[in-house]
Amino acid sequence: MSIWQGKSRRKSTGGRRIYARKKRKYELGSDIVFMTLGEARKKRVRGRGGSMRFRLLRGQVANVADTKKGTTKKVKILTVLENPANPNYVRRNIITKGAIVETEAGKARITSKPGKDGVLNAVLLR
Repeated sequence: MSIWQGKSRRKSTGGRRIYARKKRKYELGSDIVFMTLGEARKKRVRGRGGSMRFRLLRGQVANVADTKKGTTKKVKILTVLENPANPNYVRRNIITKGAIVETEAGKARITSKPGKDGVLNAVLLR
């Protein structure tokens, strides 16, 4: 079963909306991809126009930027400390944008969407 992002069959008042057409391919959505800690694994997804995108399913290395020094390094992620998206994601080690992770360089905040972009970028917290 797929996710459809078209208009609802009900109006805001609760009445029925009668459609003049069927569902369209460009109205399809996609499932949520939870990126967890582990051996790196990517999934290739076809985008509009035949372009290819990658979803990061698992990963253990992040591109961590140090704003004070102006440098970026690939650093191993040790664990997830905090996730504002859902507190239950911490114990499952799920990483989303805004999650705070413990790395070998220190605490870092994730700035990319790994389940969408296929890259894990972060900024060091001081």
